[in-house]
Amino acid sequence: MTPLPKRKHSKGRRNRRRAHYNLKPTTLELCGQCKELKLPHRVCPNCGTYNGRQVIDVEARKERKGGTPNVSGGRSPL
Repeated sequence: MTPLPKRKHSKGRRNRRRAHYNLKPTTLELCGQCKELKLPHRVCPNCGTYNGRQVIDVEARKERKGGTPNVSGGRSPL
């Protein structure tokens, strides 16, 4: 038989536990090359650089896809 709680947890105790379940705002930083906002530790979707190096050729990617580049692997950049 599995253990069961001896007493019901109060609403205050439940609410204190849930106090940190909120969403955190998204942190953005400036790209070192083009000064556009980007997510930290990700390739800049505007210029294609990461850590001061050119990683993705954004212009060729735009021509191949026919639209805006999505360098985040299927996820939205913001």
